[in-house]
Amino acid sequence: MDGYALVGTALSFRGTPYRNGGADPQGFDCSGFTQYVFAQYGVSLPREVRDQFDQGESVKAGDELAAGDLLFFTTVAPGPTHVGIAIGGDQFVHAPSSTGVVRVERLSTSYWSTRYLGARRIE
Repeated sequence: MDGYALVGTALSFRGTPYRNGGADPQGFDCSGFTQYVFAQYGVSLPREVRDQFDQGESVKAGDELAAGDLLFFTTVAPGPTHVGIAIGGDQFVHAPSSTGVVRVERLSTSYWSTRYLGARRIE
């Protein structure tokens, strides 16, 4: 899969409103966003964050994150509760409820780095 093309699609949704349970360009929640973006490339992801965490191959700590890798975080409960898409370098794109729109953030910020659980590569 072309991770850069997938990231380009994901980035095209910047500014789309957050909507709990949303899975289309009218509004996304985090896993609805990843599910929708991957579907544009013929990849079927489960709807729930915890189920997406079981997909693909684990990216080991120290391995280079690649564009298109799924990044998982623990936010509101133990275990994977939030997901985003790696852009490359230190950045990822996601649909956070806290700001209300799809946006790009840095993995190294204190909020996200302390909540990071791991990454999965979907082939």
